[in-house]
Amino acid sequence: MASRVPLRRRTFAARVEPYLDRPRFVGGRGRPAATQTRTDRLADLAALGAGWLDRLVGGDASVSRRLDQLGGGTSEEFRISQLTWGGIALGAVLGLGVVRTSVGAAPPPLLLLALALAAGAAGGLTRDRALSRAVAARQAAIVAEFPPVADLLALSVTAGEGPHSALQRVAGICRGELAVEFRRTVSDTRSGVPLVPALEALADRSGVPVLRRFVDGLIVAVERGTPLADVLRAQAADVRESSRHALIETAARKEVVMMIPVVFLVLPTAVVFAMFPGFYGLSLAAP
Repeated sequence: MASRVPLRRRTFAARVEPYLDRPRFVGGRGRPAATQTRTDRLADLAALGAGWLDRLVGGDASVSRRLDQLGGGTSEEFRISQLTWGGIALGAVLGLGVVRTSVGAAPPPLLLLALALAAGAAGGLTRDRALSRAVAARQAAIVAEFPPVADLLALSVTAGEGPHSALQRVAGICRGELAVEFRRTVSDTRSGVPLVPALEALADRSGVPVLRRFVDGLIVAVERGTPLADVLRAQAADVRESSRHALIETAARKEVVMMIPVVFLVLPTAVVFAMFPGFYGLSLAAP
């Protein structure tokens, strides 16, 4: 049934395609229209559903920004994954309703439909929440990786290399999320983008304040020729100090939670071991 659904609305490329002197292709997928398979139709149907979901939730600006912070991806692929998660949740609820019906405990149809729709919406929201958590985890990893990377950059600059050469060297030898962003910046400069706009794009897509300060220092060093090694070392020290303070604050907020195993597990066990011999002796001494 899905393979028989008409394709999505024709794009400009699809309308121009018949007038070109080459084999006709549909939707820019690289497959002639005569040999288009059911898989292509299902992909078009999924893209149609992704576009519908995107219009329903009010655009893809937030999704595109978070995907860029995560390292890449398209909003259409994310919407398709949202539809997949929602479809799995909806199908699970409907399957449970079918199982209950087969054993003679059929739920009301309207209630089952409402639960299925709620499960589908919850699946899509869960996928969106998972994207936000992945972005937050990646930003935390970038902040954790920044101090040693900044020290390596300061060492390269102290050895006589320029900002671009030092960035290229560190991007080649380091691993991690920050190194991925540096390699992307180096790739932009190799493709013709000037260094300053490439660094500004790095700060904009990362969304990490630490990288913003780092980029500002690099831009000042490139444009004015100011010493960069001391600035990088100071930034690395500031990040280490802020990480230490954040760890202390987290421990202070978790103080009550950390007392739970002590109060409810360790202390009762110690009391039982301390009082058991006395109770046992009293039971033997009783007539």
